[in-house]
Amino acid sequence: MTGKVNAFYAQSGGVTAVINASACGVIQTARENKDRIGKVLAGRNGILGALTEELIDTSRESARAIEGLRSTPSGAFGSCRYKLKSIEENEREYHRLIEVFKAHNIGYFFYNGGGDSQDTANKVSQLGRTLGYPITCIGIPKTVDNDLPYTDACPGFGSVAKYVAVSTREAALDVASMCETSTKVFILEVMGRHAGWIAAAAGLAQEHPEDAPHIILLPEVPFRKTAFLKKVKDTVRAHGYCVIVVSEGAKYRDGTFLADAGGKDAFGHTQLGGVAPTIAQMVKDNLGYKYHWAVADYLQRAARHVASKTDVDQAYALGAAAVKFALAGKNAVMPTIVRKSDKPYRWSIGEAKLSRVANVEKTLPKSYISKDGFGITAAARRYLEPLIAGEDYPKYKNGLPQYVQLKKVLVKKKLPEFKV
Repeated sequence: MTGKVNAFYAQSGGVTAVINASACGVIQTARENKDRIGKVLAGRNGILGALTEELIDTSRESARAIEGLRSTPSGAFGSCRYKLKSIEENEREYHRLIEVFKAHNIGYFFYNGGGDSQDTANKVSQLGRTLGYPITCIGIPKTVDNDLPYTDACPGFGSVAKYVAVSTREAALDVASMCETSTKVFILEVMGRHAGWIAAAAGLAQEHPEDAPHIILLPEVPFRKTAFLKKVKDTVRAHGYCVIVVSEGAKYRDGTFLADAGGKDAFGHTQLGGVAPTIAQMVKDNLGYKYHWAVADYLQRAARHVASKTDVDQAYALGAAAVKFALAGKNAVMPTIVRKSDKPYRWSIGEAKLSRVANVEKTLPKSYISKDGFGITAAARRYLEPLIAGEDYPKYKNGLPQYVQLKKVLVKKKLPEFKV
């Protein structure tokens, strides 16, 4: 490589309310080290941008625009669900990555995503060693599911947890006011394929034993229809209404999802959806209660207006740490959050090897689940509460939050077209 080395940054998988805060941390820290890093070239639509040589020149964006990323939800550069196979299975794509890196003098690779994305970053680091190309790879954690190991929390989770807890509390007040003559059961479906962190966070809405949510259905606890229906009936008799929060990954003892939509996504995961109406129909058929259900879906992960300040701060810090790690000569690692104490909540930056993080899911510990399987424990509350703490509101104009829209100018292509 000649001259200052450029960096490649990309966003991967489902986006969050704070992934752009990590991007902000990467770009601002790189600009602070312009004597060692040239440009930060962002992949248009994740790793696909590297393969198709669609590289966004972030140096064309103003300092104000980059700062605005910190309070803008979604993925500013575009994301993708695309998993690189092993070098043996798809040597063609890996050679293409090296060609693009060489053509644009890229020596740093920052990949911002979940477990599958950390696997990609690890494979690219192996690629550099295998093909003799000097590439420094740092993974940046991100996932609303909070299921990455070796980090206290994952950026994106704290904000979705806050949104779900707030929504549960507010919806419960609505149902409570109407239950005498109308709806008696309300069901909120939230994300979480195999890990119930988001559903568990709804438990923070409960201040007193009689408060909602009255039932939380977690992937970690096999669904028992008889016990569930009894709990619903007992709750309605006692309080007049019942609020249920269910993870999309809730399943029976044999591992079958309550709402298997059929098919697979690009990462090979079973596509889920519709567990709320499934549960609602079960309640209607067996108990006859009038119900309403809602699916938080994209709303929960896009709600930057109610983001957790802890989450925003950690997302930014991990992006900045990734650049510092690379400049310090570290490779094939992911910066992590290390919890120092619960009250007051104190944390610092640690690190984990990508080879240990890749494709490993961290599920809810048994100690966080109540004995009956329908709620959370005090230990879970101690863990969760600091992660939703604090407010970090975006700027508002005419009653609406103002979010940044980048110019996203692409650098000139130097290589032949490549079909993915």
